[in-house]
Amino acid sequence: MADVQNSMKGKTIIITGASSGIGLEAALGLAKLGARIVMISRDKKRGLDAVEYVKINSGNKSIDLLLADLSSLKNVRKLASVIKRKYRRIDVLLNNAGGVFGKRAVTSDGFEWTFALDHLAPFLLTNLLLPVLKKSGHSRVVTVASTAHLMGHINFDDLMGEKKYGEMTAYAQAKLANILFASELSRRLKGTNVTSNSLHPGVVHTKFAQSGSAISSFFYNVFGFLMETPAQGARTSIYAASSPEMEGVTGKYLSARKITKPSAEALDEAVAKKLWDVSAKLVKI
Repeated sequence: MADVQNSMKGKTIIITGASSGIGLEAALGLAKLGARIVMISRDKKRGLDAVEYVKINSGNKSIDLLLADLSSLKNVRKLASVIKRKYRRIDVLLNNAGGVFGKRAVTSDGFEWTFALDHLAPFLLTNLLLPVLKKSGHSRVVTVASTAHLMGHINFDDLMGEKKYGEMTAYAQAKLANILFASELSRRLKGTNVTSNSLHPGVVHTKFAQSGSAISSFFYNVFGFLMETPAQGARTSIYAASSPEMEGVTGKYLSARKITKPSAEALDEAVAKKLWDVSAKLVKI
């Protein structure tokens, strides 16, 4: 792993969901490598606290904060516009934000919340930032998925869980969508200097399930001591974003900083292409 001070100096890294958990620790780890970190947070206070935490613990003062509620496609578009206006280059886009929700809810766009936040938001943000990524040299798109994808299936007849909703069904589908998106993106970027990979961070004790059901909350509270810390969970994200070993590597799924084989459906190029086309229609690009 490229854990060398200043090995990322001069590079700009965008991290969504950066105010807590894995995103926060990834921001800290990459800041220690000298990169300029742009932390995306929904909440201003939490975001400012996170920026201060990273500055103090990394010694790196090049830490910026941008605010956006990524469940709203309008806000995703605004965020992309701000990023393109403020930054000439993006060396790494780390799509980390996500969540799981106990009761079915819809966003301001009318989409099921989990699918919107975990998949449609990074899908749209990445596509909007591709022009900057392409002109920045050897850039990387890293999308945080989960081993939960193994239980997932892309239900094109009920993507939004209108007919039947289950929190883990929705989450597993969204995490499978992350891998399919990252793989399809890598194919569409063939011939460019931009790579696209996805990863499983580990079973990490974070607050991501705080909006989930009583069952998921109980599980995280009671069995949390068996899980990895956010700092441990961020290692694969940091590796995918910064390691020289990942230079030029694309279309892969990582776990524990190693290339790993995902589920059969995650490798299905026809499903990936269909999901891309459906997603592009939903977000209107």
